[in-house]
Amino acid sequence: MPLDRASLVPALKNVATRLRIDSIRSTSQSASGHPTSCCSAADLVAALFFAEMRFDPKDPKHPGSDRFVLSKGHAAPLLYAAWAEAGAFDRSDLLRLREITSDLEGHPTPRLPFVDVATGSLGQGICAAVGCALNARRIKSDYRTYCLVGDGESAEGSVWEAADVAGVDRLDNLCGITDVNALGQSRATMWAHDLDEFARRWRAFGWHAIVIDGHDMDAILSAFAEARATAGRPTMILASTIKGKGVSSVEGKDGWHGKPFKKGEELDRVLAELEKQFVPVPEGVNLHQQIAKPATRPASAPWPKPIAAPSYKAGDQVATREAYGTALAKLGEADPRIVALDADVKNSTFSDKFEKAAPDRFYQNFIAEQIMLGSAMGLAARGAIPFPSTFACFLTRAADFIRMAAISNLPIKMAGSHAGVSIGEDGPSQMALEDLAMCRAQPNITVLYPCDAVSTERLVALMAYHPGPAYMRTSRPKTPILYSADETFTIGGLKVLRESPKDVVTVVAAGVTVFEALKAHTQLKAKGTAIRVIDLYSVAPVDRAALVAAGTATGGRIITVEDHYAAGGIGDAVAEAVSDAGMCVHRIAVREIPRSGKPEELLDRFGISARHIVAAVKKSLVVSR
Repeated sequence: MPLDRASLVPALKNVATRLRIDSIRSTSQSASGHPTSCCSAADLVAALFFAEMRFDPKDPKHPGSDRFVLSKGHAAPLLYAAWAEAGAFDRSDLLRLREITSDLEGHPTPRLPFVDVATGSLGQGICAAVGCALNARRIKSDYRTYCLVGDGESAEGSVWEAADVAGVDRLDNLCGITDVNALGQSRATMWAHDLDEFARRWRAFGWHAIVIDGHDMDAILSAFAEARATAGRPTMILASTIKGKGVSSVEGKDGWHGKPFKKGEELDRVLAELEKQFVPVPEGVNLHQQIAKPATRPASAPWPKPIAAPSYKAGDQVATREAYGTALAKLGEADPRIVALDADVKNSTFSDKFEKAAPDRFYQNFIAEQIMLGSAMGLAARGAIPFPSTFACFLTRAADFIRMAAISNLPIKMAGSHAGVSIGEDGPSQMALEDLAMCRAQPNITVLYPCDAVSTERLVALMAYHPGPAYMRTSRPKTPILYSADETFTIGGLKVLRESPKDVVTVVAAGVTVFEALKAHTQLKAKGTAIRVIDLYSVAPVDRAALVAAGTATGGRIITVEDHYAAGGIGDAVAEAVSDAGMCVHRIAVREIPRSGKPEELLDRFGISARHIVAAVKKSLVVSR
């Protein structure tokens, strides 16, 4: 039976005290960490874990469990202490915090089964929590999502992107808790302990805001009950707390952020003070027995249906961005786990085709790329296969989210359209020329760059089920159909499009430059020079063996051509692949800030047209003689 408040409150106070003690012990043992940030939120976390959430400590990934996202990731020792208290692992493991052989890292990562997304880059956890809440709607589950936010991180714009989207989507299964301890890393936070300032902002975004004393256990429990009873909008509990609560020597004092207590006399004094804070509890009270288990496990998603083959024919001209939309809609019809997220460009990325096919799994984020990717992370963590898409250049606004998705190794499937100077008249602010570098920089992100509609459709299907995060670059111009509908592709593969025993140079291209390379091949062949042409549709990983073989067959002469800046793109990918085979790569790329113009004018002006490829081939032959 549930405990009455008179029995529950003192028991929870003792849990909070143990959480403070464990957080302090572990950070002192590791000589690093943020004990005072843990202390401020200990009462909130104690109530959440032992009187509010439904979960199974032995099965933290249960799809029906309530979710908890620690957005203020530096309070990781508190998170670990709560799970140890619940019985997920032995409390002694807490003393291995931050050790290289321990998964109890300085900030949480999904190496731990009870962590859905990596947090620590502040302002991201609340975005992921939105995705977790959306997933509950997708699978028609009554699980709730809770997110602990720091008052300092509330200065991040991504927090308010999340607030806006969750308010518009009326996510009443989402409950945020802001730990308003008034102190940041270097000074007081923006609004310190002015709870009315916080409440005014959250209410303006359509949230139900509850202001409480974050150390009053009875008030905390009442706030959670009120949040559960609130329909039609998310709730934010704004808890006034004291940084370092429970340790009188540091309570509410600046300068203690990220400073553990020194082992020895200082630590002993602190622990002795906390030990005195335990209160009497009625006999027989056992909070572990009070943890509510999740509801029945939701039914597994049905096995995906077969996906129809591409229906293009020779002579068609189709933009890869449009083929992406077609492929996404097909996937959505075949697999209920596929979801799409947009940032108000669905009619340019063609993700609106998915919206027409599966409107209940299409999530509009408006012009807010950080919440789009953060929400995709939360969805992916809970079993969805999310495809967030926008103009490739605008993904750079969410580069930190891409980085954290890589750390989390979550299978978000990003698509960036309108890449490179080939977009034409819109000018340099709209031309993604660094997106390949941004995604290739992460060691576990698959990067794909198809050149025609057939390869786009085939690669969209492959990336959907490939483990881990992936990025597809699509183009604005219509391009000819190059491949037959039954052509097969692989992650990490390439296609040799032109090949002969007389080839003297290998030209590696991708996307729109494939067609420039083919034009160059035709022009050179007419004058008696044979070149090998490769479509490097998989930019990360690359087919090293095939590139080395092509380079060897053409005398070690390799030229890359790309609609991207010289750093970090196709040229660097190929150079890295063949360098240990003793080959050098000549890179043709965009090497200055471009300008508006017609696509064909821009390709030529900025050095990546067929004319420039022909010139580079001729030069390489002269140099090698």
